[in-house]
Amino acid sequence: MRWLVMGAGGIGGITTALLHETGQDVVAFTTNPDIARAVNANGFQLRGDGPPRAVRGRLVTELPNERFDVVVLCTQPPQVEAAAQMARTALADDGVIVCLQNGLCESRVAAIVGAERTAGAVVAWGAAMPEPGVYDRTAAGGFALGWFNQQKTRPLDDVARAFEAIGPVDTTRNLLGKRWSKLAINAAISSLGTIGGDRLGALTSHRFVRRLGLEIMTEAVHVARAEGVSLEKVSGTLDLDWIALTEEDRVSSGSPSLVAKHGLLLAVGFRFRRMRSSMLAAIERGRTPAVDFLNGEISDRAKRHKIATPVNDRIRAYVWDIARKKRATGLDTLRELHDETRS
Repeated sequence: MRWLVMGAGGIGGITTALLHETGQDVVAFTTNPDIARAVNANGFQLRGDGPPRAVRGRLVTELPNERFDVVVLCTQPPQVEAAAQMARTALADDGVIVCLQNGLCESRVAAIVGAERTAGAVVAWGAAMPEPGVYDRTAAGGFALGWFNQQKTRPLDDVARAFEAIGPVDTTRNLLGKRWSKLAINAAISSLGTIGGDRLGALTSHRFVRRLGLEIMTEAVHVARAEGVSLEKVSGTLDLDWIALTEEDRVSSGSPSLVAKHGLLLAVGFRFRRMRSSMLAAIERGRTPAVDFLNGEISDRAKRHKIATPVNDRIRAYVWDIARKKRATGLDTLRELHDETRS
């Protein structure tokens, strides 16, 4: 198969390099000339995934006049539709576009290339690009891979086998259920990481930050249920149906259930302790934050069902304030958010 990877940030760079290492015919595309210069001069510099090494690969800033069997979208969510539009003409007639973005991006891509050519891979591992061309694997994990059209019967076996070079692959007929679970988790991790301005391990050591995370995920679960989604765990991550706060959790600070949920978030924070919010990195680079595709997606869909989502609503506003330099990041800002939503 011939592969085109759209985006060469943390996820895109590692995906390209590891596919290339296993002999796949892969081209990566970026709009960032600094990344292109660094990679074309020194290769994809990989750290945290085996021994540090440089992987030589093909990274371009103009789409080649070629056709590809698989297009992998690794841009930030605000750029996903533009990337799909660009890649549409490069997709082979029987090719497939695979969305790796967080959020619910498959529906946007399907509107451009067709539902029958749209698949998604929910990413359960972490990556960062601390400087152009340097890629850190910040957390282990794999993918949940499936078609946007959940009745699609054409197998994705070749894609799954190739992705095994990156991490274990779970193929699913319920991509939407896994997407919503990951959306709830990302709405907590990425947005709280953006507002707090720190890595996940440091933030989740604070009880009030964990409580904010539980509130975010609880609101997401209520909206998903209203949408008729059957939630599924992603690669050993959280069981969202269980972690959603109950009425007993809300009225008792020491209920066994609530203590267990805080303990689980502590464990998640430790496992992904090195993870830094990609949304915060995007803001620092002057890019559009993806909050409308995370907390904003939850808030917007909640309105259709007349469900209140005060925490996700306020997080969306806070992140935009940070992007517009109206607020600073830090624990004090997270504490302000906590106190405002609790009252």
